[in-house]
Amino acid sequence: MGTFQTLRKAYGALKDSTKVGLAKVNSDYKELDIAIVKATSHVEYPPKERHVRKIFYATSAHQPRADVAYCIHTLSKRLSKTRNWIVAIKTLIVIHRILREGDPSFKEDLVTYSRRVRFLQITNFKDDSSPLAWDCSAWVRTYAQFLEERLECFRILKYDIDLEHLTKSSPNSTKARSKTGMLTSDELLEQLPALQQLLYRLICCQ
Repeated sequence: MGTFQTLRKAYGALKDSTKVGLAKVNSDYKELDIAIVKATSHVEYPPKERHVRKIFYATSAHQPRADVAYCIHTLSKRLSKTRNWIVAIKTLIVIHRILREGDPSFKEDLVTYSRRVRFLQITNFKDDSSPLAWDCSAWVRTYAQFLEERLECFRILKYDIDLEHLTKSSPNSTKARSKTGMLTSDELLEQLPALQQLLYRLICCQ
C-alpha cells in the first residue's frame, strides 16, 4: 500500500508539472492556468496564498468578463476531470474562498454558469485509492452540495447571507439588525426554504 501511495503521489506531481508546462507553451491565459493548477495541486496541503490571490485578481470586476468566464470554466473542468480527493477539495476551497473574499461580481457570473452547467453536482465522485481517500470522497461530495446550495440561496435572496452586514433599521434606532432580520413575514416565508436547505447542507459538512 505504501509503495502504491508513493507512486500515486509521484504520478500526481507529474501530471501537475505537465499541465504547468503545457500552460506555459499553449495557453492564452498562462498565468491564470498555472495559478489554478498550483492552487489545486495533488500535494496534501492547503492552496498557497499567492496562487489564490492570482485567481482573485483574474475574477475581479475590472477584468474582462470573458476572462472571468474562462476562470470559472477552468475550475469547473478541474473539478469534473479529477478523481483525486485532494485536487477536488482544493478546487472547492478555491471556489469557496473566491465567493467569500473575491469580487462580488464573481457570484453573479458563477450563479449564471452553475445554472447552465451543474458543475458542483459531483454525486458520482469517488477516490478509491485508499480507505482515507474513500472516506474523504464522501465529504468532498457534501462540500460541493453545500457550495451549490450557497449559490442557489444567493440567487433566490439576491444577497449573500454569509457576508451580510448588520444595519440599523432607522437613523434613530440603536439596535443593528441583519438584512434577513429586516425581512417582512411574507418575504421571510418566501426565502425560508432556501435558508433551511442551506443550513441543512452546512450541518451535513460537520
